[in-house]
Amino acid sequence: MNITGKLLCTAIAVTFVTEASATEWNVSVWGKRRAFTEHIHKIAELVEQKTDGEFTMNISYGGLSKNTENLDGISIGAFEMAQFCAGYHADKNRAITVLELPFLGVADLNEEVAVSHAVYAHPAVAEEMAQWNAKMLMTSPMPQYNLVGTGEPRDQLSQFDGMRVRATGGLGKAFSAVGGVPTSVTSSEAYQAMQSGVVDTVAFAQHAHLSFGTINEADWWTANLNPGTVNCPVVVNIDAYDALSDAEREALDSSVDEAIAYYLENYGELLKKWDGVLEEKGVQKVMISDEELEKFREVAGKPIHKAWIEEMSAQGLPAQELYDLVFKTLAEVRASN
Repeated sequence: MNITGKLLCTAIAVTFVTEASATEWNVSVWGKRRAFTEHIHKIAELVEQKTDGEFTMNISYGGLSKNTENLDGISIGAFEMAQFCAGYHADKNRAITVLELPFLGVADLNEEVAVSHAVYAHPAVAEEMAQWNAKMLMTSPMPQYNLVGTGEPRDQLSQFDGMRVRATGGLGKAFSAVGGVPTSVTSSEAYQAMQSGVVDTVAFAQHAHLSFGTINEADWWTANLNPGTVNCPVVVNIDAYDALSDAEREALDSSVDEAIAYYLENYGELLKKWDGVLEEKGVQKVMISDEELEKFREVAGKPIHKAWIEEMSAQGLPAQELYDLVFKTLAEVRASN
């Protein structure tokens, strides 16, 4: 073989080795790119930069799995990383449903990040997630949910009786406690459910009302109901995580805080524009009176918290410990400010 042939073979071999050593992860999310998924795009960008392109992520919106089946997909290794919401399958992720209890009093997104990551770090959460071959990576912090609805505004608790509402997890239980009729259609189905009259109201954070179009069907929006929120972690497949090189794992882990910071900045911009969105779309901003809010908290706050602690304790989870951790973390965050 002449020298040119030898050089060509060497180049092919080097290319093969380089390609073989690269790591490519598939990431399952749903809907379309929006404020709720910006930290996933950011962490993918950071990881690729830190590894000089040797560790990349393909982010798929619904192409890999249904949103309600992302944890199942992680468990069988169908993809390496995914986002899901606890309320989609509360029986599979019982420990983190503490974060979906109504009226926890979480005031902003920074507090939501703090309490979520504190709970994610608890051994009971790690143990439960490991049953699905999943490791918690980061949260997808969302502000308090509020309702959009059709017809006359509902600003009194008595008007929630019989109200058909799209709400999952602890929010669904809160509305049930005051006579509402919750349905857990997926976020992608919420607009159609509202348009067809299957539901009267939809409980979402602001970005989702925009992304899934429910704001376009709305006559009104509750500005201050603030009954709680849902908790939506980003998880990675444990086997895939363990298979990363030390440098790749460091690139991933060290990018979480920066990705979350980017998410918070981006979401903050959306919140600043929200009143303008309501005005543009002709949606009435409804303020619930303090008296009515207090009634809601009395019925759907502490009683539901107590029931959750009793139910989860009976199932062998350290429920009181997880519950106390939320309030301990809130106190620490506020003291540090």
